[in-house]
Amino acid sequence: LKLLYNVASRNKDIIVIQGNHENMMLQALDGEPGVLRAWLRVGGRETLESFGVDPDEFPNDSELIAHANHVIPRALMDWLRSLPLTARSGDYFFCHAGVRPGVPLRKQASVDLLWIREEFLDADDAYGAVVVHGHSVNTTVETRPNRIGIDTGAYFTGNLSCLVLENDDRRIIQT
Repeated sequence: LKLLYNVASRNKDIIVIQGNHENMMLQALDGEPGVLRAWLRVGGRETLESFGVDPDEFPNDSELIAHANHVIPRALMDWLRSLPLTARSGDYFFCHAGVRPGVPLRKQASVDLLWIREEFLDADDAYGAVVVHGHSVNTTVETRPNRIGIDTGAYFTGNLSCLVLENDDRRIIQT
């Protein structure tokens, strides 16, 4: 998170979109009931530890949240809050999880952009753009006429994938 923030802060041409984990972090640190413990289970613990915060050292959630909000730089939190949920470039529409079939791209709900799975993954709908997304792990980059799924589960497979789009050319770079 810190690395991406530092790189994006120095290069305004980089577009970072918000995903469900970033959204959970914001909700957790805003004190949204029930979110903190869920976020800690899906990377929140490691995120806090990267800022020198050990969640086990706090007797209750409110003290942990207060300390995290004190330690994590306000500029980084403001940056997270400012991240768009989508980006568009030519014939491509970028979002974290996917889109709701039958709903125009400009009218997608944030909950779907961050969390949708089966309804989107199983759909053959044309969206007016190829949707490039992550969120749903696959062993390889999944290319279909209406979408490209690029999440190959780097956090547990060690396989990180990158999609390069230049003019009509698509290339995949993988570790």
